[in-house]
Amino acid sequence: MLSRPSTLHSTTPRVGLNFARLHFVRPLALLKRTGDITFSLAMLTLGSPLLLTIALCVKLTSPGPVFFVQKRIGRGYRRFGCIKFRTMELDADRRLQALLESCPQMRSEFDKDHKLRNDPRITPIGHFLRTTSLDELPQLFNILRGQMSVVGPRPIVEQEIPRYGTAMDQVLSVRPGLTGLWQVSGRNNVSYQRRVLLDLTYVNRRTLGLDLFILLRTVVVVLFPANKGAY
Repeated sequence: MLSRPSTLHSTTPRVGLNFARLHFVRPLALLKRTGDITFSLAMLTLGSPLLLTIALCVKLTSPGPVFFVQKRIGRGYRRFGCIKFRTMELDADRRLQALLESCPQMRSEFDKDHKLRNDPRITPIGHFLRTTSLDELPQLFNILRGQMSVVGPRPIVEQEIPRYGTAMDQVLSVRPGLTGLWQVSGRNNVSYQRRVLLDLTYVNRRTLGLDLFILLRTVVVVLFPANKGAY
Protein backbone atom coordinates (compact mmCIF):
# COMPACT_ATOMS: atom_id res chain seq x y z
CA MET A 1 0.00 0.00 0.00
CA LEU A 2 1.29 3.43 -0.95
CA SER A 3 1.86 5.62 2.09
CA ARG A 4 0.24 9.04 2.14
CA PRO A 5 2.65 11.88 1.34
CA SER A 6 3.45 13.67 4.58
CA THR A 7 2.68 17.08 3.08
CA LEU A 8 -0.76 15.95 2.07
CA HIS A 9 -1.43 14.19 5.33
CA SER A 10 -0.53 17.18 7.44
CA THR A 11 -2.38 19.83 5.45
CA THR A 12 -5.58 18.04 4.52
CA PRO A 13 -8.44 19.20 6.75
CA ARG A 14 -10.24 16.51 8.73
CA VAL A 15 -13.99 16.69 8.78
CA GLY A 16 -15.72 14.91 11.64
CA LEU A 17 -18.66 12.64 10.83
CA ASN A 18 -21.58 12.59 13.23
CA PHE A 19 -23.52 9.49 14.20
CA ALA A 20 -26.39 10.18 11.81
CA ARG A 21 -23.96 10.63 8.92
CA LEU A 22 -22.35 7.25 9.62
CA HIS A 23 -25.73 5.54 9.58
CA PHE A 24 -26.39 7.15 6.19
CA VAL A 25 -23.01 6.31 4.63
CA ARG A 26 -22.88 2.62 5.56
CA PRO A 27 -26.17 1.55 3.92
CA LEU A 28 -25.32 3.70 0.88
CA ALA A 29 -21.89 2.08 0.56
CA LEU A 30 -23.42 -1.40 0.86
CA LEU A 31 -26.07 -0.60 -1.74
CA LYS A 32 -23.46 0.87 -4.07
CA ARG A 33 -21.20 -2.17 -3.73
CA THR A 34 -24.14 -4.50 -4.41
CA GLY A 35 -24.96 -2.47 -7.50
CA ASP A 36 -21.32 -2.60 -8.63
CA ILE A 37 -21.24 -6.39 -8.46
CA THR A 38 -24.63 -6.81 -10.13
CA PHE A 39 -23.77 -4.37 -12.92
CA SER A 40 -20.36 -5.93 -13.60
CA LEU A 41 -21.67 -9.48 -13.71
CA ALA A 42 -24.50 -8.45 -16.03
CA MET A 43 -22.17 -6.54 -18.36
CA LEU A 44 -19.61 -9.36 -18.48
CA THR A 45 -22.34 -11.89 -19.24
CA LEU A 46 -24.35 -9.91 -21.79
CA GLY A 47 -21.29 -8.24 -23.29
CA SER A 48 -19.13 -11.35 -23.59
CA PRO A 49 -19.52 -11.54 -27.42
CA LEU A 50 -18.37 -7.92 -27.71
CA LEU A 51 -15.47 -8.48 -25.31
CA LEU A 52 -14.33 -11.55 -27.24
CA THR A 53 -14.61 -9.69 -30.55
CA ILE A 54 -12.51 -6.79 -29.26
CA ALA A 55 -9.93 -9.19 -27.82
CA LEU A 56 -9.65 -10.96 -31.18
CA CYS A 57 -9.28 -7.66 -33.06
CA VAL A 58 -6.54 -6.48 -30.69
CA LYS A 59 -4.67 -9.76 -31.11
CA LEU A 60 -4.93 -9.82 -34.90
CA THR A 61 -4.04 -6.18 -35.59
CA SER A 62 -0.83 -5.87 -33.57
CA PRO A 63 1.67 -8.20 -31.88
CA GLY A 64 1.51 -8.49 -28.12
CA PRO A 65 -0.94 -9.29 -25.32
CA VAL A 66 -4.65 -8.48 -25.49
CA PHE A 67 -4.69 -6.67 -22.15
CA PHE A 68 -2.61 -3.84 -20.73
CA VAL A 69 -2.29 -3.69 -16.94
CA GLN A 70 -1.06 -0.46 -15.37
CA LYS A 71 -0.49 0.30 -11.71
CA ARG A 72 -3.02 2.85 -10.44
CA ILE A 73 -3.72 4.31 -7.02
CA GLY A 74 -7.02 3.28 -5.44
CA ARG A 75 -8.93 3.90 -2.25
CA GLY A 76 -6.69 4.42 0.75
CA TYR A 77 -3.60 4.85 -1.48
CA ARG A 78 -3.63 1.14 -2.36
CA ARG A 79 -1.97 0.22 -5.65
CA PHE A 80 -3.83 -2.08 -8.02
CA GLY A 81 -3.45 -3.30 -11.58
CA CYS A 82 -5.95 -1.41 -13.73
CA ILE A 83 -6.94 -3.61 -16.70
CA LYS A 84 -7.60 -2.28 -20.19
CA PHE A 85 -7.59 -3.62 -23.71
CA ARG A 86 -4.17 -2.82 -25.14
CA THR A 87 -4.33 0.18 -27.47
CA MET A 88 -0.61 0.91 -27.87
CA GLU A 89 2.36 -0.75 -29.51
CA LEU A 90 4.57 -2.99 -27.37
CA ASP A 91 7.49 -0.55 -27.17
CA ALA A 92 5.23 2.36 -26.18
CA ASP A 93 7.31 3.52 -23.20
CA ARG A 94 10.56 3.61 -25.16
CA ARG A 95 8.92 5.42 -28.06
CA LEU A 96 7.33 7.92 -25.69
CA GLN A 97 10.66 8.85 -24.12
CA ALA A 98 12.29 9.27 -27.53
CA LEU A 99 9.36 11.36 -28.73
CA LEU A 100 9.36 13.65 -25.71
CA GLU A 101 13.11 14.16 -25.95
CA SER A 102 12.91 15.13 -29.62
CA CYS A 103 9.75 17.27 -29.56
CA PRO A 104 9.46 20.08 -26.97
CA GLN A 105 5.83 20.75 -27.95
CA MET A 106 4.80 17.19 -27.17
CA ARG A 107 6.84 17.28 -23.96
CA SER A 108 4.89 20.35 -22.89
CA GLU A 109 1.56 18.72 -23.79
CA PHE A 110 2.42 15.51 -21.93
CA ASP A 111 3.64 17.36 -18.84
CA LYS A 112 0.41 19.35 -18.80
CA ASP A 113 -2.18 16.62 -19.41
CA HIS A 114 -0.24 13.34 -19.00
CA LYS A 115 -1.55 12.44 -22.48
CA LEU A 116 -0.93 13.23 -26.14
CA ARG A 117 -3.78 14.14 -28.47
CA ASN A 118 -2.03 12.69 -31.55
CA ASP A 119 -0.14 9.83 -29.97
CA PRO A 120 1.84 7.87 -32.61
CA ARG A 121 2.11 4.86 -30.30
CA ILE A 122 -1.59 3.99 -30.59
CA THR A 123 -2.53 0.99 -32.76
CA PRO A 124 -5.09 1.33 -35.59
CA ILE A 125 -7.86 -0.30 -33.58
CA GLY A 126 -6.62 1.51 -30.49
CA HIS A 127 -7.94 4.80 -31.82
CA PHE A 128 -11.43 3.34 -32.15
CA LEU A 129 -11.34 1.70 -28.73
CA ARG A 130 -10.22 4.92 -27.04
CA THR A 131 -12.73 7.12 -28.85
CA THR A 132 -15.60 4.84 -27.81
CA SER A 133 -14.07 4.08 -24.37
CA LEU A 134 -14.42 0.36 -25.12
CA ASP A 135 -10.81 -0.14 -24.00
CA GLU A 136 -12.06 0.45 -20.44
CA LEU A 137 -14.43 -2.56 -20.36
CA PRO A 138 -11.94 -5.01 -18.76
CA GLN A 139 -12.07 -2.80 -15.66
CA LEU A 140 -15.30 -4.67 -14.90
CA PHE A 141 -12.96 -7.29 -13.42
CA ASN A 142 -11.39 -4.60 -11.21
CA ILE A 143 -14.89 -3.74 -10.00
CA LEU A 144 -15.66 -7.36 -9.13
CA ARG A 145 -12.40 -7.55 -7.14
CA GLY A 146 -13.41 -4.50 -5.12
CA GLN A 147 -10.62 -2.30 -6.50
CA MET A 148 -12.93 0.00 -8.43
CA SER A 149 -16.55 1.08 -8.59
CA VAL A 150 -18.82 1.61 -11.59
CA VAL A 151 -18.93 5.35 -10.82
CA GLY A 152 -16.18 7.25 -9.03
CA PRO A 153 -13.15 9.52 -9.43
CA ARG A 154 -10.56 8.83 -12.11
CA PRO A 155 -8.07 6.05 -11.33
CA ILE A 156 -4.73 7.87 -11.37
CA VAL A 157 -1.09 6.85 -11.65
CA GLU A 158 1.33 7.63 -8.84
CA GLN A 159 2.96 10.49 -10.77
CA GLU A 160 -0.34 12.39 -10.70
CA ILE A 161 -0.64 12.51 -6.91
CA PRO A 162 1.16 15.88 -6.47
CA ARG A 163 -1.32 17.51 -8.86
CA TYR A 164 -4.19 16.86 -6.45
CA GLY A 165 -2.48 18.66 -3.59
CA THR A 166 -4.48 18.69 -0.36
CA ALA A 167 -7.49 17.15 -2.14
CA MET A 168 -5.75 13.80 -2.62
CA ASP A 169 -6.74 12.22 0.71
CA GLN A 170 -10.37 13.10 0.10
CA VAL A 171 -10.45 11.83 -3.48
CA LEU A 172 -8.82 8.54 -2.45
CA SER A 173 -11.35 8.01 0.33
CA VAL A 174 -13.57 6.25 -2.24
CA ARG A 175 -12.97 3.67 -4.96
CA PRO A 176 -12.02 5.04 -8.39
CA GLY A 177 -14.64 4.55 -11.07
CA LEU A 178 -15.06 3.00 -14.49
CA THR A 179 -16.87 6.23 -15.30
CA GLY A 180 -17.37 9.49 -13.47
CA LEU A 181 -18.01 13.22 -13.70
CA TRP A 182 -14.75 13.81 -15.59
CA GLN A 183 -15.54 11.15 -18.18
CA VAL A 184 -18.93 12.71 -19.01
CA SER A 185 -17.78 16.35 -18.80
CA GLY A 186 -15.38 16.58 -21.71
CA ARG A 187 -12.59 14.27 -20.55
CA ASN A 188 -9.31 15.39 -22.09
CA ASN A 189 -10.87 18.59 -23.43
CA VAL A 190 -10.91 20.01 -19.89
CA SER A 191 -7.88 21.25 -17.98
CA TYR A 192 -6.19 19.10 -15.36
CA GLN A 193 -7.27 21.52 -12.65
CA ARG A 194 -10.85 21.03 -13.80
CA ARG A 195 -10.40 17.24 -13.63
CA VAL A 196 -9.35 17.50 -10.00
CA LEU A 197 -12.32 19.73 -9.23
CA LEU A 198 -14.74 17.29 -10.89
CA ASP A 199 -13.33 14.37 -8.89
CA LEU A 200 -13.59 16.34 -5.66
CA THR A 201 -17.12 17.46 -6.51
CA TYR A 202 -18.20 13.85 -6.99
CA VAL A 203 -16.71 12.73 -3.68
CA ASN A 204 -18.42 15.56 -1.80
CA ARG A 205 -21.81 15.22 -3.48
CA ARG A 206 -22.05 11.53 -4.31
CA THR A 207 -25.52 10.03 -4.15
CA LEU A 208 -27.23 7.15 -5.92
CA GLY A 209 -29.09 9.73 -7.98
CA LEU A 210 -25.82 11.31 -9.14
CA ASP A 211 -24.44 7.86 -9.98
CA LEU A 212 -27.51 7.14 -12.11
CA PHE A 213 -27.16 10.47 -13.91
CA ILE A 214 -23.49 9.77 -14.68
CA LEU A 215 -24.32 6.28 -15.98
CA LEU A 216 -26.97 7.68 -18.33
CA ARG A 217 -24.59 10.38 -19.53
CA THR A 218 -21.93 7.70 -20.10
CA VAL A 219 -24.26 5.87 -22.49
CA VAL A 220 -24.66 9.08 -24.51
CA VAL A 221 -20.89 9.70 -24.56
CA VAL A 222 -20.16 6.13 -25.71
CA LEU A 223 -22.86 6.11 -28.41
CA PHE A 224 -22.03 9.61 -29.66
CA PRO A 225 -18.31 10.01 -28.92
CA ALA A 226 -17.55 12.90 -31.30
CA ASN A 227 -15.91 15.84 -29.50
CA LYS A 228 -16.34 14.20 -26.09
CA GLY A 229 -12.62 14.40 -25.34
CA ALA A 230 -11.65 10.72 -25.53
CA TYR A 231 -8.29 10.02 -27.17
